[in-house]
Amino acid sequence: MKKSDVVQTILQDRKENFPDGVAVNIFSPANIALCKYWGKRNQELNLPVTGSLSVSLGEKGTTTTLRISQTHQDKISLNGTIIGKESVFAKRASQFLDLFRTRHAPYFDLVIQSNIPIAAGLASSASGFASLVHALNQLFAWKCSNKELSILARLGSGSASRSIEPGFVEWYSGIHEMGLDSFGECLSYQWPELYIGLLIINRNEKQTSSREAMQRTVTTSPLYSSWPKKVSEDLFTIKQAISYHDFDLLGKTAESNAMSMHATMLSAWPPIHYACAETVLAMQKIWNLRSEGLSLYFTQDAGPNLKLLFLEKDKDVVLNHFPEVEIVRPFKD
Repeated sequence: MKKSDVVQTILQDRKENFPDGVAVNIFSPANIALCKYWGKRNQELNLPVTGSLSVSLGEKGTTTTLRISQTHQDKISLNGTIIGKESVFAKRASQFLDLFRTRHAPYFDLVIQSNIPIAAGLASSASGFASLVHALNQLFAWKCSNKELSILARLGSGSASRSIEPGFVEWYSGIHEMGLDSFGECLSYQWPELYIGLLIINRNEKQTSSREAMQRTVTTSPLYSSWPKKVSEDLFTIKQAISYHDFDLLGKTAESNAMSMHATMLSAWPPIHYACAETVLAMQKIWNLRSEGLSLYFTQDAGPNLKLLFLEKDKDVVLNHFPEVEIVRPFKD
C-alpha cells in the first residue's frame, strides 16, 4: 500500500479544477500531545501503533501560501529565505507535493511562515503539513471534509493529523490497512482557563529526527512492549480529566505519559536522550514548585524544550518563576 493509493481513494470522485495564478493563504496551529504517539504500525502511511490526544497551540503554527508555479520547478521559501532543492526540508515538501501534481499543476510556489522553531520538538512539521493540505484543498476546490484532510496531512507527518482543527483533538490509531480510519477528530470540550507555557531551551534543529528515534525505539527498546497499554490507560484518563476540567489529573497524567515515552527512548540502543542539562534543571524546578503547592506540570516531545501546563489563576506565579516562558492560550476567546 502506497501513499498515492490513499490519495487516489480520497480524491477519485473530486472534479479536477485548474487554478491559474491564484494564491491561497492558510494558517494551521501546532499541537502538543498530552497523550503521545510514539511508534508506527506502517511506516509508509504513518499509521500509529496507538491513539493519541493533543491540544492546539492557538496562534503558534504555520502559515502556508501556495500557488501553481509558472516555472518548471518548485520554489520553496521558509521564513523569507528561498530553500535549496537539495535541502532536507525542500525534499520532504516536494515529495509530499508529488502526490498531488497534475498535468495542469506540475509545479508549485510554496511560501511557508512559521512562528515556532523548526525541527526542535515543537510540532513544526505538524502545523506545516496541515496548513499545506488545507491550502491544496482550497487551491483545487476539492471540498474535502476535515476527516479526509486529516488523513491526507498524516501522509506528510503523523502528528499533522491533529493540526487540521484547533482545540483538543484525538487521533485514532485505526485498524484499516489503508488507514482510512486513522484520523484526528476535534473534541467538543472547551477549557478557557487552561494555559500552556512554551519553555524554549534550545531552538537548534535536533540531531536525531523524530522519525529515526521512533523507529529505533520500536525495534530496540525492551520497554516498548508496555507502551501501548500505558497509552490506552492515559488516553482514557486524560479524556476524563478534560470532561470534568480536573486539571491536576490532566497534568499528572500528561507528565507521566511524556516521561514514560522518554524512558522507552533511553532504553533503546543506542540510547536516545533529547533533554539537555537545562531541561533537567527546569523539570526539577517544576517538581519543587509543585511540592510547595503550585499546580504546574510539563510535557516534553522529541526535543529539549518543555511545555508547561497550568491554569490562568497561576499565570503570574509561573511568570515569576519562569520569566522567559511564552504563554499560549489554546481556547482564547
